Amino acid sequence: MKRTTLVTGSLLAVAAVGAGLAATPALAHGDARHHGSPAAYQLIGDDVGPADPAGSKFEGIGADQRRGVFYVSEVTGGEIHRGSVRHAQTTEWLSGDGTDGRFTARGITVDRQGRVYVAGGPNGIGADRPDLWVYDARGHLLAALRAPGTDVFLNDVAIGPDGAAYFTNSNDPQVFRVAPDHDGWRATLWADATDTIERQDGFNLGGIVLTADRSAFVVAQGNTGRLWRFSTRTGVVSAIETGGADLVNADGLVREGNRLTVIRNFTRMLATLRISADGRHALLVGQRSTDPDRVLTTAKLLRGQTLYVDSKFDEPVASAPYEVITRPFVR
Repeated sequence: MKRTTLVTGSLLAVAAVGAGLAATPALAHGDARHHGSPAAYQLIGDDVGPADPAGSKFEGIGADQRRGVFYVSEVTGGEIHRGSVRHAQTTEWLSGDGTDGRFTARGITVDRQGRVYVAGGPNGIGADRPDLWVYDARGHLLAALRAPGTDVFLNDVAIGPDGAAYFTNSNDPQVFRVAPDHDGWRATLWADATDTIERQDGFNLGGIVLTADRSAFVVAQGNTGRLWRFSTRTGVVSAIETGGADLVNADGLVREGNRLTVIRNFTRMLATLRISADGRHALLVGQRSTDPDRVLTTAKLLRGQTLYVDSKFDEPVASAPYEVITRPFVR
């Protein structure tokens, strides 16, 4: 059984951090221009009980800039929630608990046609179930696919310059490409960086964003705190120089212009870096602690404000309110 709580509020504006970034809208600090937008968006969560002993926990978010809507994935069950930038209450857009073979869901992105791509995390490991799904803007299933391999944990996804979707693997240092061809939708291994990136315990590749010049993806390796550059033309991988910045537990990435925000989930920090247009170099500008009562996993920019997912990963038994927030810091 689902339950909801409605909360509204105004946005908080804080000045941008760091030299050379003052003219860039502050991703991590809200935006005072959006007086009509909620400060928090309410997600429909599960009542704790025999069927849902852990409550609801969340991870990914995708933004449809044209339609002004966003999608949030539920780890516990695989439901996909949908909200509008102007309304505090979201709805359950796609059910989970086995719908289309989906029992959990992680990263989400939306392409220019409004198609929604969902990463399945461990959904397919050890089971004959999909690793990812593609839906049209009306929620009709376009594809439910397995990625090549038997140990695939699809974590996050971004749209490339070619219009295809690119999914990171948190187990092996790999990126998969998903797109339709003359035979239908296909998932292929696009880049295998096992000769460059060492697989380590915990979550490996996670957050992924395009560089400003669209020549590469920036990909976070959460367990080591390193950032990697994947050429969109060749798939060749190289380390991004960050000057030794501490980015351990790097999860979601948000880039706007030359500003890269790294959400460091369980470390409860947001790191701000100034990154070159081609993604080869990044300079740490500053870090700031987020709300200690939340574990933020990722964020997306939607019509000028940044929406952060409060995962509830720190709660053995999660409870309402379940929220996407615009204020990541303690007031």
